[in-house]
Amino acid sequence: MKTLVAALAVAAAVAVPSPASAAEPAWAPAATAAVHPGVQTSTGGQQCTANFVFYDSAGTVYLGQSAHCASRSGPTVTNGCQAQTFPIGQQVTVGGATRPGTMVYNSWVAMKDAGENAATDVCRYNDFSLVRLDPADWARVNPSVPFWGGPGALAQGAASFTEVYTYGNSSLRLGFTPVSPKQGYTVNNNPSGGWTHTVYTVSPGIPGDSGSAFLDASGNALGTLSTVSATGSNGVGNLANELAYARSHGFASLELALGTVAFAPLV
Repeated sequence: MKTLVAALAVAAAVAVPSPASAAEPAWAPAATAAVHPGVQTSTGGQQCTANFVFYDSAGTVYLGQSAHCASRSGPTVTNGCQAQTFPIGQQVTVGGATRPGTMVYNSWVAMKDAGENAATDVCRYNDFSLVRLDPADWARVNPSVPFWGGPGALAQGAASFTEVYTYGNSSLRLGFTPVSPKQGYTVNNNPSGGWTHTVYTVSPGIPGDSGSAFLDASGNALGTLSTVSATGSNGVGNLANELAYARSHGFASLELALGTVAFAPLV
């Protein structure tokens, strides 16, 4: 009898889909979705650009943005373990949404709560937060990156001098359309755990583009725009590391939503 019960238990386990796959929402068509990667967000009056769409085992839908979009310490304080932020629960205005979202995770808050050492790369470069969308807006969401398509998967990193693709949406491009699909290259990668990538794009990301999604040469989700340099380069946080940290700090079932539109770079 024990053998039969065990066999039935195994069969039942095999037949049940994984929580993540069972919970993936039914996305709106990409052509008509009002909420997607690249929409503008505003946290405490600070404008940023959303990166990727995420969901969890409960079917909750999130948009990603940079942690520093909620900073209260000004643009010169970029170490997440030293900066002050708006609190978890802060409302976030999301372009295309009918209701405000809610900041439910911020890596800068999580790192301080965990007592991370401010001298480490995780404090310098882990720059990611989650905005939980109001359920009224979930049916308005599509996870495809506009113009480029994708992501097709989560990238683990990128070698130097490989192509990257991004989509900024800064309101500071006065007199020009704020939407700016860009192509560029990685230059080097931080050797300590791969937390950041230095990239050059034409044109470079500017304030307001912060948080923008970066795709690698294959259209996989590489990272999120974190910093702007006087040399014209941008620092891009490694999304695989940022997601791993979020999963180990309260969001264990968090999943990257893959695009419904195939990645199609310009040739």
